[in-house]
Amino acid sequence: MSSTAAILKEGIAAMAIEVADPARAALCGYLAELKKWSAKMNLVARADDRTLIETHFLDSLTLLPLLREQPSGAGPLLDIGTGAGFPGLAVKCALPELAVTLAEPRQKRITFLKHVIRTLQLKGVRVEPSRVEPGDTAAGASPGPFPLITSRAFADIAAFLAASESLSPPGGLVICMKGPKHEEEIAAWREAAPQSPYRLHEVRSVRLPFSGIKRYLVVFRKSGE
Repeated sequence: MSSTAAILKEGIAAMAIEVADPARAALCGYLAELKKWSAKMNLVARADDRTLIETHFLDSLTLLPLLREQPSGAGPLLDIGTGAGFPGLAVKCALPELAVTLAEPRQKRITFLKHVIRTLQLKGVRVEPSRVEPGDTAAGASPGPFPLITSRAFADIAAFLAASESLSPPGGLVICMKGPKHEEEIAAWREAAPQSPYRLHEVRSVRLPFSGIKRYLVVFRKSGE
């Protein structure tokens, strides 16, 4: 077992989440391509393997328990501003049955994402070359709307919910991946958008396995059935 595979396995075990062997192999292949391409372009910040795996891959996999609780066949999942594919492409590697759309406006990152998808022979994942903003329906044209929406790219919850509104069906979930200031962002959203169709559904706290950093999954559900 390679050192990166061992680190990934250790982190997954510490988080007590289930990731099948083929999925772990896909994640290791993804990591290898990320490191190779990052040597030529600025995909993610430079870091040692342990930090890279925790900051991007294991952080993305904190979504797995929540996604697995959704009804069978739930999806597709839209990852807005996916960048180098986090969390959407990492989730796709771990949940190959989940349909995923990766929205990303920057061409170099689009090229990288498509390369990884081809290299890993992933099915049911598409790259949408768009910058999703409030009122934008481009990413939802096909195969949207999206019952599951997430992102690590948005600076605040209010902006993320505004951008998601036209892409999310009634009853759809929007999952905000946040740090320690999530309560301030929730309060700011409530003040700025009292007529929002979203309601706070739950907040889950998770702890990354190596650094011990706490992360929060702030989940909103859109009104309606």
